[in-house]
Amino acid sequence: MRVLVVEDEKKTASFVRKALESEGFAVDVCPRGDEALIAAGTTPFDGIVLDIMLPGRDGLSVLRQLRAQGNRTPVLLLSARGEVNERVEGLDAGADDYLPKPFVIAELVARVRALGRRGGESKATVLCVADLSLDTISHRAQRGGKFFDLTAREFRLLEFLMRSAGRICGRMSIIEKVWDYDFDPGTNLVDVYVKRLREKIDDGFEPKLLQTVRGVGYVLKA
Repeated sequence: MRVLVVEDEKKTASFVRKALESEGFAVDVCPRGDEALIAAGTTPFDGIVLDIMLPGRDGLSVLRQLRAQGNRTPVLLLSARGEVNERVEGLDAGADDYLPKPFVIAELVARVRALGRRGGESKATVLCVADLSLDTISHRAQRGGKFFDLTAREFRLLEFLMRSAGRICGRMSIIEKVWDYDFDPGTNLVDVYVKRLREKIDDGFEPKLLQTVRGVGYVLKA
């Protein structure tokens, strides 16, 4: 599961991130509501942990905007206040669950895991771009009736690009989402894997789907 944690308290955000990562989750952290809206609109998350009191834009506003945009990613709301009317307001705005602060970290992890099960019921398991398809359950990719063997990293790269189809993915975005690094290791790691992937999904086929946007990154589109 890839989870977006939206929390402006650095200690709380770090605590939650470490707890989720120790359970095998891939975690991105945003300290501001406006940044969270951008992140949720450009990256396919399996769940969002969203604090209500945020700078830039409050959590309820972020949640309403996500739902208005058709984003159905499951959301767990956090609040230090925990009043019943606020809880009801959050659920009415489209939250899937609610957890008052302070919370027991084991309960938060369990609730995030439940969000993943809930979201997985509707999340597409077969992705398609033109005549390229990827089965995210079997990890099999095919194009024009030809099946490709993918390494684990090639699969993560292709899934990320296909879920972001039509959007330019920068090198740092790819490194963060595919390798879980929050820094550029200063190598041509991304270029090497894109080249390998391109040889499998584009060589011998038209049109070419995996395109380079010079100086920016890569985009997968018909």
